[in-house]
Parts: sequence; structure tokens; C-alpha cells
Amino acid sequence: MYDAIILAGGENSEELSKYTPHCYEALIDIAGKPMVTFVAEALAASRHVERIFVLGPVAELAGCDFPPGTEILMSGPTIIDTIRIGMRGIGHSRPVLVATADIPLLTAEAVNDFLIQCGRTEADLYYPIVPKEVNERRFPGNKRTYVRLREGVYTGGNLFLVNPAIVDQCALVAERFIAERKHPLVLCRMLGWSFVIRFLLGALGLKDVEQRVSELLGVRGAVVKSPYAELGIDVDKPSDLELVRATFSLRA
Repeated sequence: MYDAIILAGGENSEELSKYTPHCYEALIDIAGKPMVTFVAEALAASRHVERIFVLGPVAELAGCDFPPGTEILMSGPTIIDTIRIGMRGIGHSRPVLVATADIPLLTAEAVNDFLIQCGRTEADLYYPIVPKEVNERRFPGNKRTYVRLREGVYTGGNLFLVNPAIVDQCALVAERFIAERKHPLVLCRMLGWSFVIRFLLGALGLKDVEQRVSELLGVRGAVVKSPYAELGIDVDKPSDLELVRATFSLRA
């Protein structure tokens, strides 16, 4: 079993603020509920998740209807600071599942599959990717940031399994990676110019990326290929919000 933390302290972008009165992205209304509650419900429904901690604006989050036992903590000034607070709140050294609050289409099945795959290899940091064909089959026309690798074309997911012991040593580099996660070329420059050239030629493989990230962070990294497009559908622009709201309206 794993404990989980949800990062819910991010403020709305200027674009999204035109579509919602809420200051925080996690509180955007989806089908009559704050977006973050759907993430918490998916985690709670997973047979592999035990405790759930939501980190963000405590007063605002206190009004959300979270699954029983969910704990709310104040977030920090940065994503890494917030993860540190969450790890301290959890209070153990076992791997912790980290989720963003902006993936309301997340399902328990997607969480289960990710954690089962993580259990098949030893690493300090696990990161999911979703094949482009999986995303386009599930959500036709949805625009995502894709990276072409030797094995195929992928978009990133929004779940991470993290060894708490690596958080402090990886903090500075990890914050840069997080800030540039939507810009593949910038990430490649951080990884080295040889990576830029091989990236442009489509010659990078998944194992190449794993090895270089592991070297850069000083940890063991593992990429997990997920068959669930829901992991990559984060609400960070109006078209994403429209997609998610339309998806929930079809379920009603």
C-alpha cells in the first residue's frame, strides 16, 4: 500500500481565470464539484492507496467533500517545498505517490496499473508516459505536448512515485525540470547538447532518457509506459477545461 499527496496549491493561469471565479486551479468547478475532489476520489478507490494528503489553501480546501480520512495541509511557496511538507506529514520513508490536482479524469484503474508497473522494477523516481496513439484514440483532437523517441511518440503523465529520501538532494534540478516540463527542447538542453541532437534526430530511446535523468539527479529513475490517457489530461488551458467538462457531461 502507498500513501499519496495531491499538489493543490497552484493558482489559476490568466487564461483559465476567464472561465472560473476561483483563484486556485484545484477548485475549478467540474460537473458541480471542485476538480481536486475527483483526483482524491480516484486515489481513494485504488486498492493500492491508503492515506491521502491534499496540500493547498487550507481554508478553501476545507469546504471540499473529500473521501473520509483525507488530510489537508498548507502548501509551500514552490512545488518542491510542497512535496517536502507532504513527505513530512506522511512521516515515513516508503515510496509516496504524488499527483497533481488538475487531472480530474484520473481513474482508480489508471492508478492501479501505474503502481503495479512501478512494483516490477527498483527505482527512486517513477514517471508515466502515454503513447500518442492511446491519447488520440481516447480523446480525439486533444492537443498535448509530445516527444518523439525511438520507440514512439509520447506525452507525459501527472503521477509520480517518489522515494522521500531523494527529495532534498534533487530539489534544485527537479524544480527546473518541473518548470520546463512542457518544453521538450529546453529539457534536452538541460540533459546535454548530445541529447538535443539525438532528440532532433528521433534517436533517443526510453532507456537513454532514464539513464541520463538518473545521472543528472543522482537517483534511479524509471519511465512507466501507461495505457491510460487519463494520466496525461491535465487542465492547464481552456481547451483542456472544455474537454474535461464535456467528458463529464457525457457521463451524466
